[in-house]
Amino acid sequence: MNTKEWTCIKATSPREYLDELCAVMSMSENSLQVEDYSDVEQELDGVYGDLIDESLLKADKTIVSVSVYLSADRDAAEEEAEIKRMLTAAGIPAEICTYVVNEDDWADCWKKYYHPIKTGKRIVIVPVWEEYTPAEGETVVLMDPGMAFGTGTHETTRLCAALLEQYVRPGDRMLDVGCGSGILAICAAKLGADTCFACDIDPAAVRIAGENAVLNKVEDTVTSAMSDLLADVPQGSTYNVVCANIVADIIIRMSGDVDKFVAEGGVVLVSGIILERCAEVRDAMTKAGFMEDSFLEENGWYAGAWVRK
Repeated sequence: MNTKEWTCIKATSPREYLDELCAVMSMSENSLQVEDYSDVEQELDGVYGDLIDESLLKADKTIVSVSVYLSADRDAAEEEAEIKRMLTAAGIPAEICTYVVNEDDWADCWKKYYHPIKTGKRIVIVPVWEEYTPAEGETVVLMDPGMAFGTGTHETTRLCAALLEQYVRPGDRMLDVGCGSGILAICAAKLGADTCFACDIDPAAVRIAGENAVLNKVEDTVTSAMSDLLADVPQGSTYNVVCANIVADIIIRMSGDVDKFVAEGGVVLVSGIILERCAEVRDAMTKAGFMEDSFLEENGWYAGAWVRK
């Protein structure tokens, strides 16, 4: 099978021309790749550790680059000439470079920024292409997220995984609503849960979650399936731990229905919530008959554990 190739046209300019540069480049292609490192500060290195690659910390904050990718049926030389003409007419000082990109390399280039991440006291999320020797007491979860959300690098996933460490007990039944890559269900399985049902509305996420379960040798414990939130979760099934790492609006919407899926003494873990929406989520969960048992916050994000009143 032949690998598809694309031509990348990349324009680099002083940062003050970013908006104008984007406008010109979008005349060639609507989908733009913007490289702007002005928000990446040296101080973040001590906060995020391995989450920020050293090359990003050292990047020039005074310039930006905007790239477009052209398929093989486009005349790249003609497009480049037109971009140069428009940049000159607009008075935008820019350097242009053009190169061919292999589609497989393009799809995988983000992997160099994804390293092993410790989410709590025990769980370490390790990308499958990295080598990692666990320390005593660490639980390794291998992950190949593909096109699904859930690498362990985002605060919402890390906070929810940390709560799983607190609440999952051996033999538990766990439900992961909006499972993405399956990372939370797999974490629960590795922590001793006996049954994990991971569901998502995105068929790609369901497939990837299944593949990651096999990768971690927990396919007998983790089942992934299509579901629009709780709509297709088997009726009558109850779970000791229910996870919803989604967004505030969706959690508020499903708060009135989640109770019937929670076993006696069970807990609902909610995440994906910015601090500005905390009060709304807390109000909805309280009205649904739950009480906040504990919570975690990090960099403007909230995750909470809720039990029946």
